[in-house]
Amino acid sequence: MPAEPLALNERAQLLLKTLVERYIAEGQPVGSRALSKFSGLDLSPASIRNVMADLEEMGFIASPHTSAGRVPTARGYRFFVDTLLTIKPLDTVEINQLEGQLQQETTHKLVASASQLLSDLTHFAGVVMTPRRSAGFRHIEFLRLSDKRVLLILVTPEGDVQNRILFAERSYSPSELTEAANILNQHYAGLTFEEIRHRIRAELKQLTEDMTRLMTAALDAGSQAATESAEEVVISGESNLLDSQDLASNMANLRKLFDLFDHRTGLLQLLDVSSRAQGVQIFIGGESGMAPLDECSVITAPYEVDGQVLGTVGVIGPTRMAYERVIPIVDITARLLSSMLTQR
Repeated sequence: MPAEPLALNERAQLLLKTLVERYIAEGQPVGSRALSKFSGLDLSPASIRNVMADLEEMGFIASPHTSAGRVPTARGYRFFVDTLLTIKPLDTVEINQLEGQLQQETTHKLVASASQLLSDLTHFAGVVMTPRRSAGFRHIEFLRLSDKRVLLILVTPEGDVQNRILFAERSYSPSELTEAANILNQHYAGLTFEEIRHRIRAELKQLTEDMTRLMTAALDAGSQAATESAEEVVISGESNLLDSQDLASNMANLRKLFDLFDHRTGLLQLLDVSSRAQGVQIFIGGESGMAPLDECSVITAPYEVDGQVLGTVGVIGPTRMAYERVIPIVDITARLLSSMLTQR
């Protein structure tokens, strides 16, 4: 959400940049003396105060009642991020360290470790929208448990393993179970469960009704497993936000924020919107459109496999955050997640 173009001269931009950077670093309203010291401008206190008055009138900064200093507004942060911020890319050593910390035994573990990594590196809440599950399978096996109980072992296209117990109407021999699995794997792997269900009765007339019934039950169970996806959003480090003075000072707002984490629907919608955009997205304060995030910034980036976006990674923290550090962390985490999922 870019800021509207505004006529800020170079001096005003430098003072605004200095004010935002000092406030992010120290968390205290910034006065004219500090601006004079850290901006490097040879201006009188009166000149600095005049520029501050103009910036306040434009809505970029505000004056807390208890202090002579100023703090950035959401609009000030937005102008800072879009126009004044200098991103410091992560170096190769840092990127290799990040890659080494991502656990990738399964897609779920990879997503969970990405969420935890975002939280650990930023000390805010890390969020990852899980990949939309493909409604199909890569491989199927049947294992006889007892006379009428069969274990369905289903490997999803993403490489995750799902187990379901089928209650059969009759007993199946191990050879029958192997035959049913072979037919499904050889002819139907990669199709959706719905496509297989439509084709199976027409194409497998040589099978007995019992075998067809077993395979249909497996498809029903597999389809249910695909739609039942564990968590749509994985969140790590929510408790970090309790350590943020900016957020913890307003317990009513903090409770609303934690309610958002609990119910997740609104958060999922925001991440879904982000997944349809290119690159890193930054929502500052009310830009997210959700009241619980009015005092927060949300930084997101989509991850993909073979050009298809699967989900979104992100960080939620107070508006007073080190954007130059958090933005590249989110960006690189999304890129690493894309790379690892592509290799699976």
